[in-house]
Amino acid sequence: MSANYISPISMDAISSLCTELVKNNSISKDDFSRYHVKRGLRNEDGTGVMAGLTRICSVEGYYILDGERVPKEGKLSYRGYDINQIVENCQKENRFGFEEVIWLLLFGNLPNEHQLTSLQEVLSACRELPEDFIEDMIMKHASKDIMNKMARSIMCLYSYDENPDDISTVNVLRQSLQLIAQVPSIMNAAYQVKRRVFDGKSMYLHPLNKDQTTAEHILTQIRANKKFTDEEAKLLDIMLMLHADHGGGNNSTFSTRVLTSSGTDTYSAITAGIGSLKGPRHGGANISAARMMNEIIANVADPTDEGQVKDYLVKILKKEAGDGLGLIYGMGHAVYTVSDPRAVILKKSARELAYKAGYEKEFLTLENVEKITPGLIKEFKGNDVCANVDLYSGLVYKVLGIPEDLYTPLFASARIVGWCAHRIEELSTSKKIIRPAYKSVSGKRDYTPLSKR
Repeated sequence: MSANYISPISMDAISSLCTELVKNNSISKDDFSRYHVKRGLRNEDGTGVMAGLTRICSVEGYYILDGERVPKEGKLSYRGYDINQIVENCQKENRFGFEEVIWLLLFGNLPNEHQLTSLQEVLSACRELPEDFIEDMIMKHASKDIMNKMARSIMCLYSYDENPDDISTVNVLRQSLQLIAQVPSIMNAAYQVKRRVFDGKSMYLHPLNKDQTTAEHILTQIRANKKFTDEEAKLLDIMLMLHADHGGGNNSTFSTRVLTSSGTDTYSAITAGIGSLKGPRHGGANISAARMMNEIIANVADPTDEGQVKDYLVKILKKEAGDGLGLIYGMGHAVYTVSDPRAVILKKSARELAYKAGYEKEFLTLENVEKITPGLIKEFKGNDVCANVDLYSGLVYKVLGIPEDLYTPLFASARIVGWCAHRIEELSTSKKIIRPAYKSVSGKRDYTPLSKR
């Protein structure tokens, strides 16, 4: 299906150049302070630099009092609606909510029954990929990384679009709806090909069922027997709702807005979001949290005992355990300080199913991590932290039988809704390319002729 490409560049030869390379591309921390640079677009108190306005999503985790940042309970709102109310009402009515969230984020209001049904019909009709796309674009060039293949496939869809560069609202909306529907299909096809080529396992591509919701569609496609319970599908549906957006300042959404501001096409802008989310500091954090949980269970005699887990977390912070970076994954967030509403909802929703599926030890381990870590971080670093959505999302995926390869791609399958909504808002509102300033700190030098170097 694909051949390995061997680079003609010798790593030994290029490594000898790296010392000089690093020396000439490193900037002193003192220079950043001297010129008052907001590294990471963050203020000195950790708050984000105000770079734009949005009506799509609000993320709150603190308030400013007399110039000081004061922690408060986290709040996530989509178009002014508290995410807790959205999830609770869907649960109360025993129905799926992700499609409702798609309409809300794109169009700005909750859909009525006719609008919701119409959207579901459009998404179902758009899930099928172009003829021979899977064979030509995915099977012939397999990738070990699903996010990489999703990015390439989205860019390839540009070639199938009769009007790819038109950035009018009507055309971008068409492209957005198609991509929201197609990305889960791309994800599954990329995963199946990866299983076949790199894992030596069977590959299965099931026919599409147009009567299914997005959550049901995903579970059908990734399971060999196509079977799942309603409870499982609705838990995944909650995951998709919680991941659909997280404000204009998160890295992948901001990346999408940056490219959008240049006037580029939808496929390029959304691919930027995929590339950002692939990073371990962003969407890849859920895998790190899941691996940390497995490590704690493997190395602690009783991971349900708070004292034993605390001892191991101290080792992680001291870089004596874990991946050596001194990080407790799934804890801490750039905005949330007291609570992450997504983590609260996910923990509550996942508890019963985790116990039923035989993952009581795993759940209690994460609960201990959540209880113990804030005190340790306060002691070691002086920061206020809380559990973020990544702490429990890996366990939820495990309960649902979803392989680790798909943790971040599933995140992308939900977050593409937010990317598309923010792209449309950027095109409709800003009309200005995003172009922050970078100050050069290199000194003046006179050119030396080649013969005298």
